[in-house]
Amino acid sequence: MHPPLTLHKHPMCAEIIEEFQKCHIDHPIGKFFGDCTNLKIKLDRCFREEKAIKRKANFEQSKNLKERLKAFRKETAEVSTEENNFVQS
Repeated sequence: MHPPLTLHKHPMCAEIIEEFQKCHIDHPIGKFFGDCTNLKIKLDRCFREEKAIKRKANFEQSKNLKERLKAFRKETAEVSTEENNFVQS
């Protein structure tokens, strides 16, 4: 099973998607007997590669967000410590 074959969601695989859809149109019966299997395999590989790239980008974005959050928490902790020291004086 593959995700919906929308070209705008899978720009990396657009060419293969178009070939696969054309194969299904050209071979309405043969698609059930393996006429489009090679394209299906290419499409699955392309989706896997695309997903790996997206996963890596999301991981990097998450890592940067965690670093920013950690710095913000450290900064706010320092400010609140300074305020507590000022109030106690």
